[in-house]
Amino acid sequence: MAWLEYVLPLIFLFPLGAMAVIVLGLRNLHDARVRSPFDAHPLREPGQALRDRLDRAFSSLFLIGALGPVVTLAPLVYGMGRMLFSDEQEWIEWALYGLLSTVLVLLFCFLLIRDYQRIRRMKLGLACELAVGQELERLIRPDAHPYYVFHDIPADTYTIDHVAVTPYGVYVIETRARSRPIGNDGQEQNQVAVEHERLRFPGWSERRPMRKTRQATQWLQRWLSQECQTDVPVRGVLALPGWVVDTSQAPDDLLVVSGEGLANRLNAPGGTRVDPALHDRVIRTLMERSTLVELTPLHHPSV
Repeated sequence: MAWLEYVLPLIFLFPLGAMAVIVLGLRNLHDARVRSPFDAHPLREPGQALRDRLDRAFSSLFLIGALGPVVTLAPLVYGMGRMLFSDEQEWIEWALYGLLSTVLVLLFCFLLIRDYQRIRRMKLGLACELAVGQELERLIRPDAHPYYVFHDIPADTYTIDHVAVTPYGVYVIETRARSRPIGNDGQEQNQVAVEHERLRFPGWSERRPMRKTRQATQWLQRWLSQECQTDVPVRGVLALPGWVVDTSQAPDDLLVVSGEGLANRLNAPGGTRVDPALHDRVIRTLMERSTLVELTPLHHPSV
């Protein structure tokens, strides 16, 4: 029976199939998410959403790196089995097996390069979020009870990097990581100019970071005002770690900073103090909101 020549070589694929099953079973072995032993709530740190995405990216990299050789060898192993059971050797058939393996190698190489670049971007974003979060932690001192900092507050379809509650209002802090280009003189170009609707970096400009920060600020202000049943002052802050920020043309509704000394800027008195009862209500409301981050998969737009 001629069809047996195509079925019997499948026996040689069983070891590769077993290896593939093992790889799929081990892909979720590393899970860095931990929960509190007291109330079972997830323990969150600055940049936790990016940490979770980074864990998934490493899991994908492991899956592609381990499963890629198994898949690319499958056509060649099957072809070797065909050579044993086939009465006639057809070079076109063997060429197709080799071509298929070559295409699979190129595909998995592309996926590996994609994941490698994505991990590099996320690690840069995580480093910037941790740097800004470390600055914000300086707001929390034993003698400064009115200050409270939240990380990764879930909005409707995304997460807000940081929210700082002070006696003078609520601050939405969004962090953006951008690599600094090298100029013709070999020096890093680290100056960014802030305009009303865009950021002018050396060689390019962006509108999305300011638009997203305003969107997060407006959403949080509406949501807090609705939950607290009164107007809650919220101001947006966009942090660009590692950049020298020119704010000569910056708008009044948005604070764009490098992130260094951010705690001192938010700690500086200015304006009317928030009613203490409202201040405590805002903190309780944000505490309840922060527990929702694990319930719904959200998009994190920081990178």
